[in-house]
Amino acid sequence: MVRILVLNGPNLNALGRRPAEHYGTMSLEQINQEISRKAAEFKLEVEFCQSNTEGELVDRIQAGWGSIDGIIINPGALTHYGYSLKDALIDAAVPVIEVHLSNIYARERWRSRSVIAGVAQGQIAGFGWRSYTAAIEILAGLIQERETDPG
Repeated sequence: MVRILVLNGPNLNALGRRPAEHYGTMSLEQINQEISRKAAEFKLEVEFCQSNTEGELVDRIQAGWGSIDGIIINPGALTHYGYSLKDALIDAAVPVIEVHLSNIYARERWRSRSVIAGVAQGQIAGFGWRSYTAAIEILAGLIQERETDPG
């Protein structure tokens, strides 16, 4: 079974209470349910982890080395300064997709700088909870291509 780790950084546990114009109205639990539904379509096993602490996210990535086939990450505020998180993602040596609920490029200038983007296969931002389900579909394809590539 293909295993995907979905990581959420600081403050994403407060979804549903944060400004709806940026983050929507769904809770993280509701978003995780949508992710699970989409993952089932591709026969993916999904693990979820949310932490307000960078070190806990790093620990979770490291615990998955060798058993995780891909990572979807919404680093939250760690997007802009999470260098130890970036290093852990590099060391994981699996495809990574960075997601954001809001369009980080249409908000305050400082939000548009991502230290994670350089290690991700790509970034999906601005589609609310659908950013995650789009990432599941894309990651499933990337992993399938990786497994069937003879080179």
